Amino acid sequence: MELSVKIEHHMNKHISLFSGAGGLDIGLAKAGLGTTFRIEKDRDCYNTLEANSSINILIGSDAQWGTKNILGEVKENLPYIHRISKRRKLDFDLISGGPPCQSFSTAGKRQAMEDDRGKLIMDFLEYVRVLQPRFFVMENVRGLTSASIKHRPLNKRGNGYPPLSIDEKPGSLLNTRILPAMEPYQVMYGVLNALDYGSPQHRERLIFIGSRDGELPNVPIKEFIVPTHSEPVTLMDAIGDIQKDPGEYQEYSLARKAVYECIPAGKNWRFVRDSDQFDKDEVKKIMGGAYNSSGGRVGFWRRLSFDKWSPTLTTSPIQKATGLCHPVQTRPLSIKEYARIQGFPDSWEFKGSLNSRYKQIGNAVPIPLGEAIGKSIKGLTG
Repeated sequence: MELSVKIEHHMNKHISLFSGAGGLDIGLAKAGLGTTFRIEKDRDCYNTLEANSSINILIGSDAQWGTKNILGEVKENLPYIHRISKRRKLDFDLISGGPPCQSFSTAGKRQAMEDDRGKLIMDFLEYVRVLQPRFFVMENVRGLTSASIKHRPLNKRGNGYPPLSIDEKPGSLLNTRILPAMEPYQVMYGVLNALDYGSPQHRERLIFIGSRDGELPNVPIKEFIVPTHSEPVTLMDAIGDIQKDPGEYQEYSLARKAVYECIPAGKNWRFVRDSDQFDKDEVKKIMGGAYNSSGGRVGFWRRLSFDKWSPTLTTSPIQKATGLCHPVQTRPLSIKEYARIQGFPDSWEFKGSLNSRYKQIGNAVPIPLGEAIGKSIKGLTG
């Protein structure tokens, strides 16, 4: 999985914000959209970017546009980037990035703009406002479409409580803050599934694409970013060849390993709960509150299947609620397998602790999805 892509000079003035381990950058670069600046505040992510800077997919055909990695907050670096753009008379082709999204995830507390992380979207859009790139690409969780500006807990809604204010209504953040902040850009947005673009992973992401010069077609985003795969790529396709050499992975505790030993490929905690071969009292102890669940919680004690694809990779594959056990070996997916599923080249070097490397990969945009987005944008430039 080695990559070597020549970048066209006229589309490599690109700023990557919240760059992480470089997943979206690699995908865009494979499509011909090279990177000039990458800004990332996490030291391990920055070290990962630095360790891979020599890989020529990230360097433009003109030597003056080599990639510069910047360690620091996105917001604090805007004046510096603005000064450089004025001095060099840069007309940026693209600004891309995925502002941290935990504030909007339906799996979290949904603090939205009350959480400082929720404000990072506005930092991204400030770059767009100030630098006026030809295009922008912003990625986030699908929960952003229903997030509110001000969150009211569910136990404080309904009978006995006042009606939701405009700022508390679902979708208020997107409709009254984010989309207006994108004006006057022409914008299309929607949810795309990485599985449709050759990633062996069911991962739905909300994608925004903006055009300064009105170059986007007036169609739904999935008709612009056309799916490339009608048949999903399976885990066997992606990681079947590295079973004997999977590389580093986190270890299960002996107790956790004993549970996974009982679960066949493609099954989860319900197999143990519903089987007659296990002592029910022991199963209740193992499963805790999940034992009485009537549905959902498919991620609990899950063993994957080579015949299928991965669910959304999380930042840790060993938790009970987000288990990602290897299809045939009783261990979590390895770092190398995580990276393969996300589409990273085998030569990509991740820095930091084992936990940090899982987090970097789990937070990345699947490279095949980034490439499909990049190709669609590149197709507009002739």
